[in-house]
Amino acid sequence: MQRTALSVLMVLAATPALALDWAGVPAKEVVLFYPGQSSLEWVLSGDHGGSGKVKSGKACKECHLGEEKDMGATLVSGSKNEPAVIPAKPAAITAGVKVAQEGGKLHVRLEFKEGAQPNSKMDPDFATKVTLMLDDGKLPEAAQAGCWGTCHEDAAKMPAGGGADRTKYLNRTRAKPGRQGAGDELVAAADLEKMQASGQLMEYWQARLKPGAAAQAAGGTIFDKRTEVKPSPVTAEASLAGDTWTVTLSRPLAASAPFKAIEAGKTYNVGFAIHAGHTARRFHYVSLEHSLMLDKGDADLIAVKK
Repeated sequence: MQRTALSVLMVLAATPALALDWAGVPAKEVVLFYPGQSSLEWVLSGDHGGSGKVKSGKACKECHLGEEKDMGATLVSGSKNEPAVIPAKPAAITAGVKVAQEGGKLHVRLEFKEGAQPNSKMDPDFATKVTLMLDDGKLPEAAQAGCWGTCHEDAAKMPAGGGADRTKYLNRTRAKPGRQGAGDELVAAADLEKMQASGQLMEYWQARLKPGAAAQAAGGTIFDKRTEVKPSPVTAEASLAGDTWTVTLSRPLAASAPFKAIEAGKTYNVGFAIHAGHTARRFHYVSLEHSLMLDKGDADLIAVKK
């Protein structure tokens, strides 16, 4: 009897997120669009017609929610902010996003069709990558601009990136932010330590996919640079049925630093990105910022208990 009971517990503990009953979980439609070279600095500059509204504190989605497909069409065509057009690349991807809690974990499920993606040959290992970025309210730039809080003019493949291999970063870690990006000069080490200790960083979860193979998970942080944490508490599962991907990213609600505690009653800021067609770096689709809460609330996404 003890052996049988133990076997049952092991099976239950190993139940994959894809096996959850998602039928009763409401889905939110999230449109991810192609952003080109539209950096945070561009958003704040006079080249962006809404820069004054952003500087006054308006969030991106206050003006652009519902315009994602049109913006993606403009940018992917090369008529604006894109000098390296990928011919025939779709302008946007629409994902149905569901979030749930089960077994002390948060599960985030995206279902989407990526369309007829040309092979960019940038990433030979993974055809598709799905990423979630999460902030727990400590980064005002995340609440206002989502992923754009980490996207800069001088990152690799961006206008002022040159030959640099610079990744995403937070401006608050830099001594001299400017229109062309903030470069590599950091603020004082003591200030960096205080920021990190107080959780002023962005967390990311990623599923790396190729048809016919199990999803590979990665997780880490964005602070003065993007850093993958190993081992990571993030897990990923994926299935491809016809032309539809179903991808679930999961992580314990309680996780060791630098990962954030995810608790009821708090509002979290999340953004989504999808690399499709073997792309890498900035050649992805991104969402506007969205809010997330556990159990109940007025957030865009509510993680229900299963």
